[in-house]
Amino acid sequence: MQLTGDLFAKTSKVFTVAELTRAIRGTLETKFGAVWVQGEISNYKLHPSGHQYFTLKDARAQIACVIFRNTMPPLRTPLMDGAQVQVYGQVSVFEARGQYQLTVQVLQPRGLGLLQAKFEALKRKLDAEGLFAAERKRVLPKFPRRIGIVTSPSGAAIRDILNVLTRRGPWLEILINPVRVQGTGAAAEIAVAIRDLATPNENWQPVDLIVVARGGGSMEDLWEFNEEIVARTIVDVSVPIVSAIGHEIDFTICDFVADVRAPTPSAAAELIVPDVVDLRRRIDGCERAVSRELIKRLRDAQQEIDVGRETLRRCLAHRVDNYKRGLSTQSRARDRHTTQSFR
Repeated sequence: MQLTGDLFAKTSKVFTVAELTRAIRGTLETKFGAVWVQGEISNYKLHPSGHQYFTLKDARAQIACVIFRNTMPPLRTPLMDGAQVQVYGQVSVFEARGQYQLTVQVLQPRGLGLLQAKFEALKRKLDAEGLFAAERKRVLPKFPRRIGIVTSPSGAAIRDILNVLTRRGPWLEILINPVRVQGTGAAAEIAVAIRDLATPNENWQPVDLIVVARGGGSMEDLWEFNEEIVARTIVDVSVPIVSAIGHEIDFTICDFVADVRAPTPSAAAELIVPDVVDLRRRIDGCERAVSRELIKRLRDAQQEIDVGRETLRRCLAHRVDNYKRGLSTQSRARDRHTTQSFR
């Protein structure tokens, strides 16, 4: 009896069914949050509302799943019972039935790769927030004077960038903030380095733009540039950002949120700085064009002066002739008057 009394003492609160279910829901959602789960689809149903319901199971257990309408883009292959899949979603409780379930946000065939699925999920999330919108992008300065670079100090990317920049823009001031570009924790270093360069202090003056760069590699090698912390830092800072990650065929989240995406580090250097040789050629061309225009205008002005001079000469000659004719007329009139007087 004492054991029973202890049991009652520990459970003195009497829950309603709703209270208990809600408490279980809060515990589950706090404990697990979003998770990846793999298994076999069974009992698949497409509701008229557009929601999709199915059970994900393996040999020992099962869990109810729901894909709410408009949560994901249409799948290439319709879902069906027996399909082996990996899903990413939020653990929750459907209180009306007292049933825990998985609200699915990403679904892919089993074996496609968790990294690719995480990439697609974050890409959709940030795109929905407007972080990829063209109207949000900042314009690069045409003639930057001071450039910041976030990259590994020992990689091929920095050598390629410096080779191009020193050739095309010898006037540039270049500030390198070295970071790890691969491995756990590198994303946080990259984000801090970007913020540091974008925030002038007693050690450096403001930069006109920042290049975030690294050489090529596998998806795992480039993964730190797919982390949300890097994406949001690029969006938050006020300095224009150029993303130069990997090769031309490589795409990262960093590319989508940056103001400009360059296919390679070398291409980034060519993109952000005009070629000094080309500038000199253009300046020479402008000088020749200005000289031609000045000569043309001088010739036109000389022609106008010549025309004016001739017009003035004719006008004066005409006036002189008129004056002479007037004098001659007066002289003849005077002579007639004198003759008549003698008569």
